[in-house]
Order: sequence, then structure tokens, then C-alpha cells
Amino acid sequence: MFGLSPLIFAFAALTTVFANPTPNETIPAIFKRQSLTSSSTGTNGGYYYSFWTDGGAQVTYTNDAGGEYSVSWSGNGNFVAGKGWNPGSAQSISFSGNYNPNGNSYLSVYGWTTGPLVEYYILEDFGTYNPASSLTHKGTLTSDGSSYDVYEGQRVNEPSIQGTATFNQYWSIRSSKRSSGTVTTSNHFNAWKSLGLQMGAFNYQIVATEGYDSSGSSTITVGSAGSSGGGGGGGTTPTTTSPGSGSTGTSGSCSALYGQCGGIGWAGPTCCSSGSYKESNSYYSQC
Repeated sequence: MFGLSPLIFAFAALTTVFANPTPNETIPAIFKRQSLTSSSTGTNGGYYYSFWTDGGAQVTYTNDAGGEYSVSWSGNGNFVAGKGWNPGSAQSISFSGNYNPNGNSYLSVYGWTTGPLVEYYILEDFGTYNPASSLTHKGTLTSDGSSYDVYEGQRVNEPSIQGTATFNQYWSIRSSKRSSGTVTTSNHFNAWKSLGLQMGAFNYQIVATEGYDSSGSSTITVGSAGSSGGGGGGGTTPTTTSPGSGSTGTSGSCSALYGQCGGIGWAGPTCCSSGSYKESNSYYSQC
């Protein structure tokens, strides 16, 4: 049996405080936590939030103060939830918290663009399933202390921000998982562009927890570390490579697309054939 006396005393104390405020004292607003079990979007604590569920899983999403949110889930079904911005941007995003999945789940910078319609993930941590197995590998990049593999996929007649649609997915999957840190999103967007993955106008952008036929809990705090501009930031320069980078095929006296065109010890062509472009770093250049 639950005792009521602590609640009564607490209420009495609050009544006394509000009835007899200290002179010139400003009484702070009381933050109200918002818990949701069905799909919803809006603003909370100065951030945009998005909570989508297909209705299958037992999932509770809670908006906490500021950029913090929490979510717990179990059962069969899919959901995506988190806090961020609408629209998003090429910004540096900080995140921290506790991410505890059991089964198939993702923790990512997640968002959409329109014109073209694209769903994108910068995947920082995940559960038992690595989505790379169902995607097409496009290249790699290095950013924020780790390498990322870049992938492309396509979704056919699936839910989107424009209703049921067919659209591409772009993924950067981090090799060293983490549940706290900073993501320099411009490094990924620039690398994707150099690999031929075109984005459109930003729609919403959140640090998302996603689950599919799994269980777990996640408490994440989101913040902006500032604009990272169009050319990278966060003290990290993106280095991209494409599949087949070991090939040195040539067209005339210049290297063909994906052929090597420079680097330490390289004695071959240093130009790219018509229609190709060059990506390079201190050690290697490729068309």
C-alpha cells in the first residue's frame, strides 16, 4: 500500500512557498515533461522533435528539458524519434547520453531533403544489425576521429515526409561506435556530393533513436556546436575514396574515372580524362 503523507507534506510546502514568496523573487516556470505513444511532431525546449511509429512496437517517447529526450521500446514494429532542427543545415551537432539497444536499432544524425527526396543517416551507433549488408558501398571518409563507410540504398513505395514514395537513402556508417560526441555534418554532405550522391533542400534534421522488432532504452541530449560551413569543419577534413580505387585505368595520357592520378611514389598519369574529377589528400589522388 502506498503512503500518502509524503505527497501531502510536499503539497503543503509548495502551498506555503507560493503563498508567501520572497520579496522581489521570480518564481521559475515549472517544466512539464511530455510523453507520447503515437506519432507526433512539434517544438519542445527550443528544439524541433519528431516521433514516428508504425504502431507495432510498444514505444514511449518523452520530451525532456532543452535538447534532451528519452525513449523506451519493446515488441515488433518500427519507430524513429529524436530532437533537432527544422530545417536542418550543414552544422556541427553535439550529442551525449545513454543508448542501450537490444536487437536492431540505430543512433544517428537523421534527416530528409526534398528536390530530390532523400532520407539520410550519419550512423554513430547501432545494435545487432549493421545495415551495410543491404546497401551499395560508395566510398569512405574520415571525420571526427573515425572512418565512415558511405552507402546508398533505395526504398520503394515506403513511408516518407511526402507520403508513400520511392526515394534514395544515403548512409555514413561509423567504424568506431559511440553514444556521445560531435558530428561535423558538412564533412559527410561534401563527401556524399563528391561520390555523386546529390542532396536537395534540407527538411528536418534530428539526432534519432530508431528501433525495429527490438527493445531498449535511450536518453540523449542534443545541441548545436555551430555552423560547419560548406567545406568541412570541426578540425577534420573529409578524405573520400571510391570503390575500385586500386584500378589505374587510363584514357590516353590521363587516368579514367576512379583511376589513380597521384600520390606518394606514383609515376603514372597526374591528370583525369574528360568527364572525371580529382579527389586527393597528402598520400593519394584519384579521379
